[in-house]
Amino acid sequence: MKKTPAPPFSGYQKIVVAMLAFLQFAVILDFMIMSPLGAVIMPDLKIGPAQFGLVVSAYAFSAGVSGLLTAGFADRYDRKKLLLFFYTGFIVGTVWCGLAQSFESLLAARIFTGLFGGVIGSIVLAISTDLFPPQMRGRVMGLIQTAFAASQVLGIPAGIYLSNQWNWHVPFMAMAAFGLAGGLLVAWKMQPVNGHLGKPQEHSAFMHLFHTLTEKRYLLAFAITALLTTGGFMLMPFSSAYIVNNMGIDLHHLPTVYLITGVCTIFIGPMIGRAADAFGKFRVFLFGTGLSIAMVLIYTHLGRVPLWMLVVVNTMMFVGIFSRMIPFQALSSTVPVQTQRGSYNAISASIQQLAGGLASVASGHIVTQAADGHLQHFDTVGYVVVGTSLVASFLVWRLQRNLTAEAALAPA
Repeated sequence: MKKTPAPPFSGYQKIVVAMLAFLQFAVILDFMIMSPLGAVIMPDLKIGPAQFGLVVSAYAFSAGVSGLLTAGFADRYDRKKLLLFFYTGFIVGTVWCGLAQSFESLLAARIFTGLFGGVIGSIVLAISTDLFPPQMRGRVMGLIQTAFAASQVLGIPAGIYLSNQWNWHVPFMAMAAFGLAGGLLVAWKMQPVNGHLGKPQEHSAFMHLFHTLTEKRYLLAFAITALLTTGGFMLMPFSSAYIVNNMGIDLHHLPTVYLITGVCTIFIGPMIGRAADAFGKFRVFLFGTGLSIAMVLIYTHLGRVPLWMLVVVNTMMFVGIFSRMIPFQALSSTVPVQTQRGSYNAISASIQQLAGGLASVASGHIVTQAADGHLQHFDTVGYVVVGTSLVASFLVWRLQRNLTAEAALAPA
């Protein structure tokens, strides 16, 4: 298969990608670190699993609501200024989490953080789409997605270490200080992103949201986003308990699993992005779907296995997941027109958060725990994930076909 030569990044583009990846890293880490800190937070605040689950899901639901509320305004301002506004609120929310001394205070802090942090990812995607042409977006999305892997490799172990050395408040304060440095760098180095402001805008923010939400061309991409998110969020909440109780892996070896998986995906993410640009987004997406389906079926049927086997299966599963998400994000970035990119990405991020929250709830109703600690019906969750993956593949094929047809008609 002949590779298409891809244009290189300019010096400024390299700086922009690095800054956007850093912001994604900070936001994802803030969300992901709650789960491993649960074992410390629950006894300290004297709360049970149900209350802690509410604290975790509160972020996702408030982020989903925030995405819808801000979508109507997302294309009315310089995207850099919008990014800095919401990132400042996110930093304040993270500090609030670190200062929380009660369940009510922590719950309020997570809601506040979600209202600001949940919008940042959509602004990052809008900026990426504005500043990079379609033939470069696979690499851009691949590099930005490495933030997820980096949060596993660097953030989670560091957060647990700080919590063990002092208390669970310290990781949040450290994240706030670390994140503040990144925000100041963006304010200093990033140029205004306001090319969309020179084009006609709708007078009503509500109508802008309504027209973006009901645009037939976008509905297909929104549905795919919901389906792809559902799969990951159905498996994620119970993965640690499944590894320990069903596979017999010692709790102290869990960081090893996350560390190796994260290191591998840090290197593989950019490679997937380059492959999507060179060989086609849809082809790489199909490869990722096939690999993730196979690995999900294997993963959800594993019994007691050695550590090395779990690491191999888990790493391959994440390669499959990344091979779906990166090309789809690059493909999805070509769907909206420039004056609707902010609202489109805000709605997409909102759907992602809400679908993730609902998927976690649904998974909780499927999975049960036996008296000996074993999780039951986890294989059923795997079958549901396979079903959503197959439907998503069909919808991505339709999206690709529609985009190709629109591109063919564009000159006329």
